[in-house]
Amino acid sequence: MASVLVTGSAGFIGSHLCDHLLAEGHRVIGVDNMATGRRHNLAAAEAQERAFTFVGMDIRDEALLDLFERQRPDVVMHLAAQSGVRPSLEDPDNDASINISGSLNVLRCAAAAGARKVVYAASGGTLYGEPADLPVDESRANGSHPRSPYGISKKTVLEYLDLYSVQRSLDFTALALGNVYGPRQDPDGEAGVISIFASAMLAGREPIVFGDGEQTRDYVYVHDTVRAFVLAIERASGSLVNIGTGVETSVNQVREMLAGIIGISPGARSGPQPTGELRRIALDNTLARSTLGWRPTTGLDEGLRETLAYLSALYVRRSI
Repeated sequence: MASVLVTGSAGFIGSHLCDHLLAEGHRVIGVDNMATGRRHNLAAAEAQERAFTFVGMDIRDEALLDLFERQRPDVVMHLAAQSGVRPSLEDPDNDASINISGSLNVLRCAAAAGARKVVYAASGGTLYGEPADLPVDESRANGSHPRSPYGISKKTVLEYLDLYSVQRSLDFTALALGNVYGPRQDPDGEAGVISIFASAMLAGREPIVFGDGEQTRDYVYVHDTVRAFVLAIERASGSLVNIGTGVETSVNQVREMLAGIIGISPGARSGPQPTGELRRIALDNTLARSTLGWRPTTGLDEGLRETLAYLSALYVRRSI
């Protein structure tokens, strides 16, 4: 079993990843500055005191090297990021500071401490710009033009991963994630349209649909996503790999499906179309199947039901 350091460990995806790694028998070191992470997401992980260690730290901190040298992780799962398109447009300097400079610090520390591999959370939803044909495969990253500072920063790190692989023998797998959703996604923090819509509907509010609602995304369930990270520990060396379903689903379809599961009218308010957002995206997962042995196993209807069950229970707990 490996010693695995997870950046962004208290976040939505990162905390599920910690749980999955621990269940596989790995020793896990979680790192998070708690800007958007939530400590309660780590409750199950922290119950395993002998196998899990949490450190509150920003990935840009100079002290990160000391942590790496003390813990000597075999593998680094790098998920910590400024993860929003709109915040990146409002403050591109902050986006670059976290996503580029912070990632460089992680790579330097990983190489210096003798880690053998980095598994990186790339962005399948922004990396490819506005592709003409769907689903898009990984070859389209060459010469692509992301439409936001966030997409640019995430693409830039791919170049640094390749550089460190060549110059420092630090292996990598970059997972180009679709729109990940599921339990623990915070509608007020690491927000995604599914958690935002579901929370509004459960609270008796009409969600806001930006633009005409016909923009599409590739929604992939969080448990399927973290399984790809675990598989990448030993597979897909030096590769960019799409983690998605290959299926386009519109915002309007998501709204209607959620309303149908809850049993309410699928009403909505309208908002302006945000700048920097893609019109359509879906990710070809052929390479994930062949190099990782991965495929999505959770359909959207099932995943939405699991997400709604989590949010409903959360609201009950908060009201007690």
